[in-house]
Amino acid sequence: MGSVAVTFRILPEDAEADLEPVKARVRKALGGALRDLKEQPVAFGLKAILAIAVVGDAEGGSDRLEQSLAALPGVGSVETVDVTLV
Repeated sequence: MGSVAVTFRILPEDAEADLEPVKARVRKALGGALRDLKEQPVAFGLKAILAIAVVGDAEGGSDRLEQSLAALPGVGSVETVDVTLV
């Protein structure tokens, strides 16, 4: 069984929301799987959070993470933008 690096784009519920509390929740939700976390400008002042996590390549592994991130308070939407073997 191998591992994959999954990149999630996480958008806040509100364009003017403070991203620091959301980033802290994302760090906690991903735990030891988290490899990188950064902000990315989207448009009109809206910023997304890009989170890269390394998980096992078992079927549905990234889907479970995406669902848990989408359930976090302050998160408007989550999209898996890249999956790469490591």
